[in-house]
Amino acid sequence: MARTHGARPPRVRLWRWRRNPLRRRGDLAEAWLLLATLVLALLLGAFCGLRAAGAVDGSLTERRERSHPVRAVVAEDTARTPSAPVTEDGDGGVWAKVRWTAPDGTGRTGRARVEPGSAAGTSVTVWTDSSGRLVAAPAEGAEAGFQIVMTGVTVAGAAGGLVLLGGRLVRARMERRRLAEWEAEWRQVEPGWRRRMTG
Repeated sequence: MARTHGARPPRVRLWRWRRNPLRRRGDLAEAWLLLATLVLALLLGAFCGLRAAGAVDGSLTERRERSHPVRAVVAEDTARTPSAPVTEDGDGGVWAKVRWTAPDGTGRTGRARVEPGSAAGTSVTVWTDSSGRLVAAPAEGAEAGFQIVMTGVTVAGAAGGLVLLGGRLVRARMERRRLAEWEAEWRQVEPGWRRRMTG
């Protein structure tokens, strides 16, 4: 005789969908809940992720259209200026005072990141808006693509995760309700079993 101690019963796939006398309405409802939660999480996550990526792409495009590269001149010697921390794009320049000409022809001054050791009078490129004010260089190429993709993935994951969390909470309530029903049924059945066992 084969030993069955410790053996696990075979796992029945999709048991909630199959007809059997032990399946309850709650089991079928839970199966539909799981399916609806998964489908909704995928669809809503994809929709929100694409919308967010499109919004970031549009924002970056708008920034590129509103900013223009302008030639400027370094107004101070940067030989002794400490370098700024290296940024994501590998730029570890220093902040220095620069001068440039605004679109209306007036001279402007401000602080911009330049190459370390730049001498006064060195020509550099800065970015300005339509009013001639300094702005950050717009993201382009791989940097822009990275921002778009990461935003889309993050928003998609957050939206899908919220749906899955909501489904999990609803399933937990269904589980508590099922356990309460089992306990109520056991209270009705248990006295008869006890009399049968002691009789």
